[in-house]
Amino acid sequence: MNLSPEAAASKLPDPIDTARFAKAASFCAQGRADLAQRGYAPDGKKHLRKFSTWEVTKYLIPVAPAHLRRVLKANPDLPQGEGEGGSKWFTLDEVLTLRSHFATEGISTKEYLPYRPKGQPAKVAAVANFKGGVGKTSTAAHLAMSAALDGYKVLVIDLDSQGSMTSILGGDVPDEWSTVFPLIAKDYAKSVQAENLVRAAAGQPEIPLDETLTEALEVSPRNVIQSTHWPNIDLIGAQLNLYWAEFQIPVWRMGLRSWALWDGLQNFLTDEGILDEYDLVLLDTPPALGYLTINALAAADILLVPLGASFLEFDSTGRFFDMLYTTFASIEEGENAGLRAAGLPEMKFEWDVVRAIVTRFDASQQTDMANVIQAYFGDFMNAYRQDYTALVGQAGEQVNGIYEADYRDFNRDTYVRGREAFDRTYAEFKELLIGSWWRDEQMSEDNNGET
Repeated sequence: MNLSPEAAASKLPDPIDTARFAKAASFCAQGRADLAQRGYAPDGKKHLRKFSTWEVTKYLIPVAPAHLRRVLKANPDLPQGEGEGGSKWFTLDEVLTLRSHFATEGISTKEYLPYRPKGQPAKVAAVANFKGGVGKTSTAAHLAMSAALDGYKVLVIDLDSQGSMTSILGGDVPDEWSTVFPLIAKDYAKSVQAENLVRAAAGQPEIPLDETLTEALEVSPRNVIQSTHWPNIDLIGAQLNLYWAEFQIPVWRMGLRSWALWDGLQNFLTDEGILDEYDLVLLDTPPALGYLTINALAAADILLVPLGASFLEFDSTGRFFDMLYTTFASIEEGENAGLRAAGLPEMKFEWDVVRAIVTRFDASQQTDMANVIQAYFGDFMNAYRQDYTALVGQAGEQVNGIYEADYRDFNRDTYVRGREAFDRTYAEFKELLIGSWWRDEQMSEDNNGET
């Protein structure tokens, strides 16, 4: 290339010290804040747009526009929307109120409210893969928004210290005490307290609780759950300090070998009534099989694994499944040895369903590779391959999900195609969701009958 080593050396800067990383981080933080504001209102907050009569009747409530107008005219107490004539605009809160009205007064053969069996806890879905850039956060965010538009109450938990999901949902997370960190710390502290009762009875020295663990015992999930600009999506956010959990969790485990470090997330969801307050809990994981991801996978009922239709992503995802097997089989083997010796039932990790989802799919270039992936993964694969559309890119520039984008800012056909890409992904996910609930309900009825 006819390059001169001396000339190349003359263009190099002075050696880089660690302080330069801090400067780069500061610049990026400012840029990130500036770019994030693109999706924010002038008051510095995110606000969910309103939905037109066309959207409400096409996507949200199974009624004809003319019938909706007749119902609104006959029921002045119902939300009337904003605007004149036949084109009205409704907040999502108003849409949810209309859903409830039609569920009571509408046609019995139509389903105006989403399926949710009584007495069954929320389903927990984790979106995970240890390769970055495969669409984990985008998939999780759009599934949360789809479920919210469908009428479900959703809790999103951001476990990635990069905090991308938190940015999308407009979360405010000043430090690690506004993340899941204190909740996992609380689970460890409760285990220490239980161990200390045993030690005290045996006359053995107790395990001390430091200031962090003592403070964590006072934290409730309600302290870290925050509302978002979506009326039926709540968030436990993330920020950079959450990464400290990856170092602290194994230290705690060394201090108390009987603490099940993989159950911290599941325990607070179950023990503190979170699964009774929501319909769906969505976990967005970091691109690594660390301790936070292990907690997410152990807590999940449904595991979704996004990947692109390329050899490298297929190869990486295969290794991810291998790591899942090695990790969880190792935990089972280690725990069950002690359980068998004590004559106790053995533990076993199980998921309702696992699905790999092809994201950012380009049918003109990736169909052959996607078919190969489908052939090897078999029933682990979603049938639908999620297309990449112009709408996805344009919405992403505003730090928004496509459901937050106003269709008037796009060509109507572009909007419909872009929305369909995620609607079809959600349709397959919802089938997994309601099928899992129905099966649980049947098993519960069978067990009650045997009792």
